[in-house]
Amino acid sequence: MSYEPRLKKEYKERIMPSLREEFSYGNVMEIPKLTKIVVSRGVGAAVADKKLIDHAVDELTTITGQKAVATISKKDVASFKLRKGMPIGAKVTLRGERMYEFLDRLITAALPRVRDFNGIRATGFDGRGNYNMGVTEQIIFPEIDIDKVNRISGMDITFVTTANTDKEAKSLLSELGLPFKKN
Repeated sequence: MSYEPRLKKEYKERIMPSLREEFSYGNVMEIPKLTKIVVSRGVGAAVADKKLIDHAVDELTTITGQKAVATISKKDVASFKLRKGMPIGAKVTLRGERMYEFLDRLITAALPRVRDFNGIRATGFDGRGNYNMGVTEQIIFPEIDIDKVNRISGMDITFVTTANTDKEAKSLLSELGLPFKKN
């Protein structure tokens, strides 16, 4: 028997029927689902110190369980001493089982460790059913050893869904367990 992540199983058994009833979808394929999660991190100081990119890639790899890649600049910016092709960040795209595992760890282990946490803002929707949120410190993830961190920095997490509207996407992400702030 193969392994199935807890959230994926919950999505199939509980969330799909709930969303189908809430938005009265005629077809099962209309029900929105989470397609991918992109975790990215900009390292502006990497212009001066190339080792910071390696640290960022290693930390993202540790947090997500999948190899991260360095992102490179697309154009020259003289005021930032930036040349085209220089590495300036790191990102990782999670799909399938790793995506559900990361989301589970984010909801159950990382977000409760944020100081003065009372939910994530619901203003990060883009109008097409995708949600963006920022994390200010990478040390909220239990995989990161705080003694080995050379610089505390944040990261962006993007949830890409098949939902057509922000309302559908918020409903999906709430059902999956993202703790949105109450208005």
